[in-house]
Amino acid sequence: MANMSYCRFENTANDLADCLDALENGKHTEDLSSYEKRGLEDLLSYCDEIHYMKDEIEEALKDTN
Repeated sequence: MANMSYCRFENTANDLADCLDALENGKHTEDLSSYEKRGLEDLLSYCDEIHYMKDEIEEALKDTN
């Protein structure tokens, strides 16, 4: 289910924290389905893109204060 625009980043941040916890605790090495493997690959790609956009994101956050 898609996030509503008013809570998209909040909900996604919580979900990402859960994923990070699983990765830090080695749970990523447990038996992943092909869907979960693809999801993890996508997640890594999205994180790379977000990191690439870091300066733009920080600038946008400054503009909202």
